[in-house]
Amino acid sequence: MLKRFVLLLLPIILFSCVNTSLSVRKGAIPDWVNDVYSVFNRNSFIAATGYGSSRAIAESNALASLTAFFGQTIEVERTAISSYQQAVVNGALDYWINTAEMRTNIKTTISMDNLMGAEIKEVWFDSKDTFYAVAVIDKAVSVRIYRELLNANLKLTAELVNVSSADKNSIDSFRRYMFAGVVADISISYRNILEILDAPVSETVINGDYYRLEAQKIAKTIPVGIKISNDRNGRVFGAFAKCFIDWGFETVVVTPAAAAQTRYILDVSAVLSPVNLPDNPNYFSRIELAATFTDTKDDSILISYTFNSREGHVSLSEAENRCFLAAERAINDEFVFLLFILFSYS
Repeated sequence: MLKRFVLLLLPIILFSCVNTSLSVRKGAIPDWVNDVYSVFNRNSFIAATGYGSSRAIAESNALASLTAFFGQTIEVERTAISSYQQAVVNGALDYWINTAEMRTNIKTTISMDNLMGAEIKEVWFDSKDTFYAVAVIDKAVSVRIYRELLNANLKLTAELVNVSSADKNSIDSFRRYMFAGVVADISISYRNILEILDAPVSETVINGDYYRLEAQKIAKTIPVGIKISNDRNGRVFGAFAKCFIDWGFETVVVTPAAAAQTRYILDVSAVLSPVNLPDNPNYFSRIELAATFTDTKDDSILISYTFNSREGHVSLSEAENRCFLAAERAINDEFVFLLFILFSYS
């Protein structure tokens, strides 16, 4: 199971809000040191204190305490945050998003600088050896920002799954629904934050699993044709087929009759050749793979992949066997990653 973690964006926001121009207070102990809500109205603010041997440590601890207030109710998958950020930063979403306004809103979602309204309000030094700091979130500011972020995400999700029936059973549609699941995961975290801020959401926020299930339904309707030249006992075919099957796709052997009816084809050339090393008594062989994954509807190349390896042994048959073993391992490692990049749009 993938590791889960408290929403990483929140600490990023909080720790970007340190007020370096704030002077350190001295003298009588402020009321907020013993009771933070005696100074900051609980209905308008979320506040927390921290202390340490330096100002920086005190402020860091105060902000960490503020983060802890949100607890585990806003946790999301690490991969969700990563995929979401990468897709936005790399401009991958521009292919799916129709308006400049929505692009701006979505990019705002990951910049997040100062959006929470969190800041260090005051720092006090006890004139001995300890600094105290109070960190505060303005609820009104946070609610406004998170509502904007949630609305942007809901619009993006609707845009992602706005696919015509003619294009529904395609890899592009599969990718859209997979990423809609990522966006929905983030939306759930925004909804949870708003609830913590006493601002419940009236809109329906659908869980990301719903979109991932729809993506799996789409995958089951898409046969991936695989054509291998110079395979041995179906080993190369099996390695490539497993990569697609793990994503939920069906795989078929491409025959001349089936080729015209198969939209997505993986064409693989496997070349096994002897290697002559005069000063070495062992046998050596080299295997070379060249694979192209194509959408035949427009002849676009979705993935290009190459691999080569030289293997040796005291027997030629085992040297060749080791070549195919190396190819299988590479496919299960390298080609799997290329599919992840393709399907996650990261």
